[in-house]
Amino acid sequence: MAQHSRATPASEAGETRQRLKKDLGLFDVYAISTGAMFSSGFFLLPGLAAAQTGPSVPLAYLVAGIFIIPAMVAVAELATAMPRAGGAYYFLDRALGPLVGTVGGLGTWLALVLKSAFALVGMGAYLALYFDVPIQPLAVGLTLAFAALNIVGAKETSGLQRILVSTLVVILAFFVIHGLADLQSRGFLEVTSQRFEPLFLFGFTGFMSTVGFVFVSYAGLTKVASVSEEVRDPERNIPLGMFLSLLTAAVIYTVGVYILVAVIPAEQFRADLTPVATAAAEFSQWLPGGMEVALIVVAAIAAFASTGNAGILSASRYPLAMARDRLVSPRFAVLGRYQTPTFSIVVTAVLMSAAILLLDIESIAKLASAFQLLLFALLSLAVVVMRESGIEGYDPGFRSPFYPWIHVFGFVAPFWLIAEMGEMAVLFSLGLVAVTVAWYVRYAHPRVERAGAIYHAMARLGERRHGGLDMELRGIVREKGLRAEDPFDEVVGRAQVLDLDAAPDLAAVVEQAAAELAGRVGIPAESLVAGLMEEVEAGFVPVAAGAALPHLRVPDLEHPELLLARVRAGLLLPPEDGAQVEPEGRRTVHAVLFLISPQDQPGQHLRLLGHLATHVDDPAFMDLWLAAENPLELRETLLREERSLTAWVRRGHPTGDWIGEEIRDIDMGPDTLVALIRRDGEGLVPNGLTVVQEDDRLLIIGTPKSIAGLARQLSRA
Repeated sequence: MAQHSRATPASEAGETRQRLKKDLGLFDVYAISTGAMFSSGFFLLPGLAAAQTGPSVPLAYLVAGIFIIPAMVAVAELATAMPRAGGAYYFLDRALGPLVGTVGGLGTWLALVLKSAFALVGMGAYLALYFDVPIQPLAVGLTLAFAALNIVGAKETSGLQRILVSTLVVILAFFVIHGLADLQSRGFLEVTSQRFEPLFLFGFTGFMSTVGFVFVSYAGLTKVASVSEEVRDPERNIPLGMFLSLLTAAVIYTVGVYILVAVIPAEQFRADLTPVATAAAEFSQWLPGGMEVALIVVAAIAAFASTGNAGILSASRYPLAMARDRLVSPRFAVLGRYQTPTFSIVVTAVLMSAAILLLDIESIAKLASAFQLLLFALLSLAVVVMRESGIEGYDPGFRSPFYPWIHVFGFVAPFWLIAEMGEMAVLFSLGLVAVTVAWYVRYAHPRVERAGAIYHAMARLGERRHGGLDMELRGIVREKGLRAEDPFDEVVGRAQVLDLDAAPDLAAVVEQAAAELAGRVGIPAESLVAGLMEEVEAGFVPVAAGAALPHLRVPDLEHPELLLARVRAGLLLPPEDGAQVEPEGRRTVHAVLFLISPQDQPGQHLRLLGHLATHVDDPAFMDLWLAAENPLELRETLLREERSLTAWVRRGHPTGDWIGEEIRDIDMGPDTLVALIRRDGEGLVPNGLTVVQEDDRLLIIGTPKSIAGLARQLSRA
């Protein structure tokens, strides 16, 4: 019998849950990621960092940016494989198990609450340059305002985020360009010799300690993963948005801090809590009324506000995801009127307000940065575990390069940086871990039966494998939809068709389908029947909306094959639970869609299967399916209108010019393919040498742009 692999129906991938709306695009990902980074990292920390290493502080920012790359690519890979709310929590839970997931989820939530609160309090240092305002009440007011905006929706929240980040980046770009122009007028060599000697004030140890200190300036980069469930086309937008965000931050941090060192005297710089405003005042005296300093204050306010806003958005998704998995109260998982996690947002805002009013936010937020380093190490480990687990449902759209070495570095480096940050940072991280472990043991453990992918990766612990994890990941793969390279239209276009008036049972349809498919897939019909029926009997055949989707993966197959079987009179299937019931209690199907895919392409198989299910679930599908008059129309029920076109070749019509021409000589525009010709009641799979005849009906597939162009061409008078 052919080797095959099962793929579970979506219904088995986990309980039905309220899904967040996919409102976020590439610029939203960029804005959330960038906005979560620029605040204290550029507007407050450079002077404090310079006190630890001297003029080498720009280099420390650059090295820290390099150190964040392993965490970035790890999160990008995990987020494109599992785009779910909760980001780091969800990844750690599914990879390393619910205990580690609880540590990562609760710990990151609390750390984000503290750092977001610190960002809003940090606005005071820059506002104090112009206004005498009560900092704590202002920070609490902003927290409540951002929380209200988050409740209305992620789209509205990201709209404000786009405005804040755009303002911030434009002003900082102006600052960098203006600063470099000023340094050029003074002479780079002269400035460097005056301000950058000695480069390493406290040697290599002091420099690496500073790298750990400023590393947290990049920590917000990965927080966008917590809203990955709300991102459109996450396989493209999340990695690209994070990369663009890191590039922006690394350039502005490194060049901007170089300007600060070059412009501000060393002693003054090391004690300055508003160094960017000080530097702007130094080289912008020609501007009227201190305009550039005012712009820097605007940029600082935008930076701190965007960090606070993005912090609430991302932090609130952690308890949402954990509540879905029963690790915290289920109230956190309830979506409100605007399809946002209202209770989670409110609790997050209350905790932030309490922290602002009751705690020494600056000290605790800096200590919480050490926990972020621990989280990055675990995320790198999670990628290794997921890849080595052999779970076929793990199908990331982005795969981190230089595997596994970049992840080994990503696991080791954070522990080194934590050690360099000092004893208090280590103790705080251990304390936070202890609190979250205690919560798991006391509350979550009795409610959870899951196990992480680590049990799949470690063969000697194979008996602890959690089958539900593979089913859940398979469901995610199907839900993500097709990729650009998936040949769905081609597969449907060349699909074989069985049009049956009636059939005694599904086994009879399977036997006829196997006989038709055997020649194409190179597998004996008997083996196909055995494999398909094993899937049917095991309950691994999705059935919905009057259709069944038997499927199989076989070795040594070049490309997927599809067979469409219509049973006009209907076919009775047993109920899902296998119970014996009367015929009226059974499910009736009129469409049986057989998908056979290569053994080595599990991800593509699941995506194709999921897209077939999407078409079947369309309320109009069954009416069109039963009304189809021929095999061509049956295929057309499964094709996306924007990617397919049926052209009837007849004289007096633009298609009349095609009569007598070979297909290869007909200009139908780029990126088009004639998948099938309907001629004299029969279906013909053409090639480039096939000659088009009058009254042929051509099924043409292609990109949306090419099909739209061809449709316009054929619609002319």
